[in-house]
Amino acid sequence: MARGFSPLEVSLIQARQFLLRATGTAAAATNPSAAIVHLGYVQMDPIDVCGKMHDLILRNRIAGYRRDGLLESLYESMPRDFFEHYIPQRGILVAMPVSEYRFIVRAMRHRRNREGYGGALEPSQQQLARVILRRIKDEGPLGAAAFQNAERSETGWGTSGSLAKTTLDKLFYHGRLLVSRREKFRRIFDLPERILPPEVFKARPATPRDELRWLVMERLRQRRLVRLSAAQRSLVGDAIQPVCVNGAGVLYCLKEDVALFDEPPREIPPMLLAPLDPIVYDRVVTRSIWDFDYTWEVYTPQTKRVRGYYALPLLAGGVIVGHVDPRAERSTDTLVARTNVLDENLVYPALRKLADFLGLSTVRIER
Repeated sequence: MARGFSPLEVSLIQARQFLLRATGTAAAATNPSAAIVHLGYVQMDPIDVCGKMHDLILRNRIAGYRRDGLLESLYESMPRDFFEHYIPQRGILVAMPVSEYRFIVRAMRHRRNREGYGGALEPSQQQLARVILRRIKDEGPLGAAAFQNAERSETGWGTSGSLAKTTLDKLFYHGRLLVSRREKFRRIFDLPERILPPEVFKARPATPRDELRWLVMERLRQRRLVRLSAAQRSLVGDAIQPVCVNGAGVLYCLKEDVALFDEPPREIPPMLLAPLDPIVYDRVVTRSIWDFDYTWEVYTPQTKRVRGYYALPLLAGGVIVGHVDPRAERSTDTLVARTNVLDENLVYPALRKLADFLGLSTVRIER
């Protein structure tokens, strides 16, 4: 296969197999730490219809992965190897290596003076922030429940929340606190200097240009085959290889991944992908590579949903064959699902595997 500055010509089958291999699908990693390093980050989300987002992403990439295995990995060591925060300019909560901390410091500091949620502290929040920071310094890690305050404040979703929670949120956004651990996914905060290794906490923040390059490299590491603008290509030109799939538009991968196009296809059993899995994250790329038009509809009004509240793409035989909309019905110990895939020989094995992961004994498919 010819390589270099000219686009690498590959077929749809090669592109699909490349994505499965390059994103570590089918239990390629040995533990959550290895998966996070390989992907650059893993997106986190608290919604739990049939497992939380990060668990659904990692269960297909780590043999024997258990629910909440990511959180155990994140918080098991001190000083920390990984931490959670928001990707600048994208606003998504992720788990990432502490080595990436220097690339988000400027964004944290910038938020302290901007308007809007996550921005500057309001007067009532300023007063409580002093109390919060003093108590955490003296008492150690604390969560919102430790601060009794009847006042309310607006949350990032436009709803009303406790003043303690919204103040802690902003201190987290600003980088003045980090998550020390989670208890039933509720955040317990501590000072950054007690969580991060000293050399990481004291390191000089990345320059604005290095931040921009990092953001593009994170996209490449996470999704492995991506669309890039001319400005983005100028930042990472030394690291990328253009790829032309099936004679269509040009996408880009990391040069270090090019050899994966030459590997023979692998048999992968039917599996359900997370709604924000790297393989399907970009709708345009998903349509062109997988011929699958997919949207995560959890925030779509019910009357406008096409696939379902938490529909998961179904991968079988190296192809995305449809979707399954599952829910864990704990009261009956059952994983209940609706699907547009008629062949239950494809659907049932994937649902059975998800049910086992969730600790549910029964699978029921509804039509």
